[in-house]
Amino acid sequence: MTRFRLTVEFDGGPFMGWQRQAHGPSVQQALEEAVGRVTGETVVSHAAGRTDAGVHALAMTAHVDIAKAITPFRLMEGVNALVRPDPIAILACEIVPDDWHARFSCVGREYLYRIANRRAPLTLDRGRAWRIARDLDADVMHDAAQVLVGLHDFTTFRSAHCQAESPVKTLDRLDVRREGDAVLVEAAARSFLHHQVRSMVGCLAMVGQGQWSKANLRAALEAADRAALGLNAPPDGLYFVRARY
Repeated sequence: MTRFRLTVEFDGGPFMGWQRQAHGPSVQQALEEAVGRVTGETVVSHAAGRTDAGVHALAMTAHVDIAKAITPFRLMEGVNALVRPDPIAILACEIVPDDWHARFSCVGREYLYRIANRRAPLTLDRGRAWRIARDLDADVMHDAAQVLVGLHDFTTFRSAHCQAESPVKTLDRLDVRREGDAVLVEAAARSFLHHQVRSMVGCLAMVGQGQWSKANLRAALEAADRAALGLNAPPDGLYFVRARY
């Protein structure tokens, strides 16, 4: 049995998320079925993180165990050919030790959230960014975001359906910057709570529009109460960027 590490890119629009679901298509199911057609085996894939419906990935890390003798290149090429027309692509494939695990060996995860700050409706980026017509002050958003960096109880920014044992997480980095009419939010941590990034971005957008202040964001964090959340951003603009090992 050989363990293969896969770097996976996908458009989350057609899927219910990474994890297999009984009520709709998932990235995991599409990937496993393609690997199965290449190898003739029933496989289970494990990923560095789970994504919500509509969330994308630039480079999700996953692994599969395969008994058949096959090279990483042949596996990658075969999966990319057979996973179509689903918007999934294997960007890289390599053999890793049997004790390496895409989820449990991961020491850090990074996300990007894209806001299209423009009045015109989205065309090319529809479903791939959150459009906010009202002007955003990215500098004010970045300054307020630093309130959330560090070790905190993130209950306010946690989905009611989150299955994590504790709401306490260490946020390593939360940066906001403007590039033209795009406002980009980058978040890094060992792990995140369900909806944590989207909830933080939603509140930062309120700060950027002048609806909330830095003090309001701090108060929401300290409340440790989901009812104190200002806004949960939609999934469209969220991208899993990479896993660190």
